[in-house]
Amino acid sequence: MSSADQISAPLPSAFPFWVSVTIFPLVAISAYFGGWTLFLVPLYTWGSFSLLDKVLGLDLSNADTKTADSALFWHRLVTLVWFPLQYATIFGALWWVAVTDHLSTFEVLGLFFGVGVVSGSIGITYAHELMHQKPALERRLADLLMASVLYGHFRTEHLLIHHRFVATPRDPATARYGESFFHFFPRVLRQSFVSAFLVEAERLKRRQKPIWHRDNPFWTYAVLQSGFLILAALIGGWLGVALFAFQALIAVWQLELVNYIEHYGLTRRYVGAGKYEHARPHHSWNATTRATNWLLINLQRHSDHHFKPDRRFPLLQTYGKDEAPQLPYGYAVMTTAAMIPPLFRKLMNRRVDAWRQRFYPDIEDWGPYNRAEWQQVD
Repeated sequence: MSSADQISAPLPSAFPFWVSVTIFPLVAISAYFGGWTLFLVPLYTWGSFSLLDKVLGLDLSNADTKTADSALFWHRLVTLVWFPLQYATIFGALWWVAVTDHLSTFEVLGLFFGVGVVSGSIGITYAHELMHQKPALERRLADLLMASVLYGHFRTEHLLIHHRFVATPRDPATARYGESFFHFFPRVLRQSFVSAFLVEAERLKRRQKPIWHRDNPFWTYAVLQSGFLILAALIGGWLGVALFAFQALIAVWQLELVNYIEHYGLTRRYVGAGKYEHARPHHSWNATTRATNWLLINLQRHSDHHFKPDRRFPLLQTYGKDEAPQLPYGYAVMTTAAMIPPLFRKLMNRRVDAWRQRFYPDIEDWGPYNRAEWQQVD
């Protein structure tokens, strides 16, 4: 696929992007029947959309980026209504487990694994879209969605660190070449929280305000997350808190799986004096599979998202291989592969090597760029 293969097209219909709401009845079926139905949610999100990608193929069309927001009402609405639907699903499932006893311990865990798939695969994806927008309502909904998975600091980390330092060692969410997901996951959990807290502290310091000032968004994150935990306790006691935390862990695991594959092995050139070249589309992996882009509201067009972070999802552009590296499969397949490090390295390392040769043929020694200290390369 090259740039010439991309197709200029009218604004895509909003209808396919609403496919995500069909997941909620599956959660209800799983809660009511248990048993094999507990596999419905993960099979639907990971399995069926991978098959649909194979059947429906690639979407190479690019909508007019100058399309007005007024034309995007139905596209935006699915992200605006998602929080109340997710809220009802999480706490409805907690209530159901509290008032019924027909599910075994393993079935309850299976149910909340499915809830975590909903709040992670889709809920965090929608939060990501909302936190990049200017209207206050959308940003508040993003905070609520992230608090519902106990990962509120992601807004700070993503907007102030990831987008600024992507593809450099200063970005915890950029997976290093050869780094397995099992090394990446605990590292990013630790480093993203610390780096987010420190960047907010520095921001307040520049404004001559103390770290405990009310303008520190960590207060917002803490209050919202505490509120959700208290509600979980009121509904289900300590079991309710544990199940709420479990679905949050599943959600964050999926978020970081996606982070892992989106920039794996890609690096920006160090230009000296602590600076790097500007981030370009070739510093993110791109994917064009049609069905998964419906489910994840074009998240796979990640190269353009980093190029134009506030561009709304229906207007995100896809790129040819001459402009951005291409994942061999959609996110569902690639995140599954990431859980099997030898398979993932077999799929991706040769592609990273080809990317290096294409975009940075003058760099002969990539060894330092594979290590944490590669910012010292001059």
